Amino acid sequence: MSFITTRGGGCVTASQAMLFGLAENGGLYVPAMIPSISLNEIRDMAGTSYIKRASKVLEKYLEDYSENEINTALSVAYRPGVFDDNKIAPLVHTDVDTYVLELFHGPTLAFKDMALQLLPSLTRMAAQKNNTDKKIVYLVATSGDTGKAVLEAFKDTPQTECVVFYPGDGVSRIQELQMITTEGSAAHVIRVEGNFDDAQRGVKQALASQAIQDKAREANIMLSTANSVNAGRLLPQIVYYFSAYADLLDRRAIGLGDAINFVVPTGNFGNILAGYYAKEMGLPVKKLICASNTNHVLSDFFTSGIYSTQRDFIKTLSPSMDILVSSNLERLLFELCNRNAELLCNWMNQLNDRGVYNIGEQRLTAALNTFYGGYADDSRTQAAIKRCFQRHAYLMDPHTAVAYDVLEEYRACTGDTTPSVILSTASPYKFSGAVLSALTGHEPQNEFVSANELAKYTGMVVPESVKGLADKPILHTRVCRKDAIINTVQSFIVL
Repeated sequence: MSFITTRGGGCVTASQAMLFGLAENGGLYVPAMIPSISLNEIRDMAGTSYIKRASKVLEKYLEDYSENEINTALSVAYRPGVFDDNKIAPLVHTDVDTYVLELFHGPTLAFKDMALQLLPSLTRMAAQKNNTDKKIVYLVATSGDTGKAVLEAFKDTPQTECVVFYPGDGVSRIQELQMITTEGSAAHVIRVEGNFDDAQRGVKQALASQAIQDKAREANIMLSTANSVNAGRLLPQIVYYFSAYADLLDRRAIGLGDAINFVVPTGNFGNILAGYYAKEMGLPVKKLICASNTNHVLSDFFTSGIYSTQRDFIKTLSPSMDILVSSNLERLLFELCNRNAELLCNWMNQLNDRGVYNIGEQRLTAALNTFYGGYADDSRTQAAIKRCFQRHAYLMDPHTAVAYDVLEEYRACTGDTTPSVILSTASPYKFSGAVLSALTGHEPQNEFVSANELAKYTGMVVPESVKGLADKPILHTRVCRKDAIINTVQSFIVL
C-alpha cells in the first residue's frame, strides 16, 4: 500500500508516511486506495482480542511491515499493565440501543493513547526500513490530550525528542500538569500565549520552513509530527470502530451486516475521520454523527457546506475541541472532490487567505449521506453530564457529554433508533472540576479537591495517575509568543 498526499506529489510507503508526518508541500498522507474488509472477516473478529482485531485492520495498510512486525508492535503497545482494562477499548451499555466506547483506559486517560502507544514501535521499525540513523524531533501542537500522550509514548524511545506546544489558557489544570511535570531530557513543553489554532499554525509553519528543514538536515535531525495529521495516528484509530462492532456482534445486540451509528466528539476531525475510513472499508455504518461544542465550525460545515473560521474563538468546558481549523477535514475533502489535488489546494488557499471556502451543494449532499453535524454549548454539556448520571449512573467527561447531547438531539430530529455508539474520549477525572460542578451546581475548587469530592459523590475511584500529579514537581516553565514558535523550534536544532 502506497500513500499519496492530498495536495499532489509522489507516492511514499506506509513507513515513510509515518516518518515524515506531514508532506513537504503541506499535504496530508492518505492511502492510495482504501482497502476492504469483508463481513466474514468482521464476523471472525467477534470473540477475539483487541490485538487480533488491530492486526487484521492494520495489515491492510502497512504492507511494508511484516505480519510479525505488526504483531510485535501491537503486543508492546497493548501489553498488560499499559491499559487498565484488558479489553483495551471496552464497550459499555448505558441505555436501549445506546453504548459508550471507552477510549480512555490508557496511561494518560485519553483516547490519544490508543494510537500513540503504537506509534513509537512502528516509527522505530520505519527508521530501520528506510536506513536512517537521524534523531527524530517530533513537533506537537496540543489542545490538551495529545501532548501528554506523545510525551508518555516516546519517553523511552531512543533517538527521539518531543517538543510540545500547548495553549496557555486552553487546557484543564490536570491536562497542563500532566505535561509540565514530565521527566526526561528528551521532553520539552512550551506554553503558548495563544489558542490551539495558534500553536497548530506555528508547528505547521515550522515544518514547512525550508530554512529550518535545511538546518535540521545539517544536524542529522529529521523533523516530524505526532499530531493527528500523521497517518500513524489515523490508522490505529480505525481499529476501535471495528472492535466496537465486533463486541456488539459478540453480545448479539446486532446481526452481521446491521448498520450502526457512531457519535464522535471532535475538534480536529481525526477521530471521526477514522470512522469514515472504517465505513469505506466495509464496516456497516449508517451515520457518523459529528458532535461539536460552541466552536461549532464543523457542525456549521455539515449544515451549509461552508467552512469558515471568521468567528470568535470560544473557550469551553470541553477544551480539547476548542479548535477552529480542523486539519483532518482535509482528508475528507480530498475524497469528496474525487481526489482532485488542485481543487483541494484551492480550498486550502482560500482558507488561509480569507478564512472560508465553500464545497458546493453537490459535495455537501454526498457528505451528508454519511455525516450529521450537531453541537452542544456549555449549559447543555453540563445538563447532559447530570442527566446521564441520574438516568444510568454513568459518569461522562465534558467531551463525551457533548456527544451524548448531540445524539439525543439527532434522534429527536430524525426519529432514527439505530443502535448508536458514543466514543468516550477522556476520563471524567481529567476535568473533575467541570464534572463535579455539573452534578452538584457547586463552584469547583482546585482539580484535586474536586476529584476527591467527585469520587465521594459518585463512588468512582480517582485514577492513580491523577492522584500522583499533586506531588510532582513542575519541570517545564518555558513560554513563547504565538508568533515566536518558529524561533523556538530553531533553538532545539543544535549543530
